[in-house]
Amino acid sequence: MKLLKHLVVLSAIFIFFTTTAHADYANSPTHWGFKKGVNEEPADAGKALDDMLGRMGALYKGDPAKKDIYLTFDNGYENGYTAQILDVLKKEKVPAAFFITGHYINSAPDLVKRMAAEGHIIGNHSWSHPDMTRISGERLAEELEKVREGTEKLTGIEHMSYLRPPRGIFSERTIHLANKEGYTHIFWSLAFKDWLTDQQKGWQYSYDNIMRQIHPGAILLLHTVSKDNADALEKAIQDLKARGYTFKSLDDLMMSQAFEENMLY
Repeated sequence: MKLLKHLVVLSAIFIFFTTTAHADYANSPTHWGFKKGVNEEPADAGKALDDMLGRMGALYKGDPAKKDIYLTFDNGYENGYTAQILDVLKKEKVPAAFFITGHYINSAPDLVKRMAAEGHIIGNHSWSHPDMTRISGERLAEELEKVREGTEKLTGIEHMSYLRPPRGIFSERTIHLANKEGYTHIFWSLAFKDWLTDQQKGWQYSYDNIMRQIHPGAILLLHTVSKDNADALEKAIQDLKARGYTFKSLDDLMMSQAFEENMLY
């Protein structure tokens, strides 16, 4: 009986320390969303989300006073259009970030290598695209590490800095856990329904959505599975440049954020 009591106490202590390590961070799932930008006014996620993301070092837009924009793509799987997108980026000398999954690493290794060789950022979109609020901290770390390891094997890049949560689902806890693994959450301030491969509407649909929502500091989310996006990209980039926008990388965004924070002290 004494042994049983000791085991119960030890179990209680173990549960306490393993479940309270992140107890200060809520795990209520949030589905990323915002009021879309219009007339070049920035998108707005609202004060509550702005405060939370600011507190936890996550980003969804840059400086609204600067006509800098950040082009990002989600790559869950390959649908035959990424090479065309890379061709446009190379021609227009535009940096981008590609958030890739384990499936993409296994099915399109040559494209991952090309992304890295042409100077683009490769971001982490998790190995198997789970709802991270529903998995353990150990599983979350494993999901990220498997993508990092797979990317390193293909490209030689050892470190990954940016995470886009699968399906845009997150919580304070998942951001905290990702931060511990060295990742910054990158959300977005410009997006539209472009991922349905059987409901493509033509390049004009993609172009119009981009130009309608664009704003200074925008982080654009496009899916590479979309033929509309691939066909619209060159004209969108050229016309945005003509309107005075400059395409910058997420590294530039992070450097500008760090500079602004340092200027406060």
